[in-house]
Amino acid sequence: MDSFTFEPIGFVKSGGGSYPQEAPRQAVFAQNEGVVELLPGRGFEQALEDLGGFDRIWLIFAFDRNGGGWKPKVRPPDGSPCKRGVFATRSPHRPNPIGISAVELVRVEGRKLHIRNFDLLDGTPILDVKPYVPAADAFPDVHAGWRDEADQTRRNVTFSREATVAAAWIRAHGGPDLENAARVQLGTRRPDAKRQRLIPLPQPNRHLLAFRTWRIEFETTEEIVRVLAIASGYMPEELAEGMPDPYADKELHRAFRLRG
Repeated sequence: MDSFTFEPIGFVKSGGGSYPQEAPRQAVFAQNEGVVELLPGRGFEQALEDLGGFDRIWLIFAFDRNGGGWKPKVRPPDGSPCKRGVFATRSPHRPNPIGISAVELVRVEGRKLHIRNFDLLDGTPILDVKPYVPAADAFPDVHAGWRDEADQTRRNVTFSREATVAAAWIRAHGGPDLENAARVQLGTRRPDAKRQRLIPLPQPNRHLLAFRTWRIEFETTEEIVRVLAIASGYMPEELAEGMPDPYADKELHRAFRLRG
């Protein structure tokens, strides 16, 4: 057989964010909770029986937002000084855009899998579910090729009270989860202007990270990233009534600037 056709059995419904930049590089770096909802009318309620006793599950999914196309060699975002063969990486840009992720299973309710700490976006198509079996799936002492030599950056990301309050307000009013975005973009890689939308600031080790139409101000040390503030990326004149609104979010930015 030269080709195969797969159909989703369900979708991630909440907790994963909407934009590729919000997805953690691996589930182990995630701090979220959400739901995978399987499709009705397929007998999946029965198929999920007995899964509730497992602490972790494998989700096999499709990278439906990777932009299409792939290259034989890619530059990983975690400290590798050179390009690597795509099959030696976890890049989403693959000949067949299929991914796997070991996530925490909280509970099973009918066709719903409540999961924790996962690296999938909302709406991700799920192709299959399998139990994680430690005796068969865990090999902690094996070699990991070039990754054993790479700089495995993982910094603790902290937030000022101002930044925490701003991120919570934006999320509560329908905006992106900027706290999660900061953890994803800043906690597992060193700042890299070639791969991130960074704006250097006059103070040492301070930058602005541009995430969509928002700006995240942060400072770095060897092991800690501290998010200092979150601001609108629009200039005041851009928020004037009647100005173009290509991302349909200027009303949110106006309210954010006027909030008490």
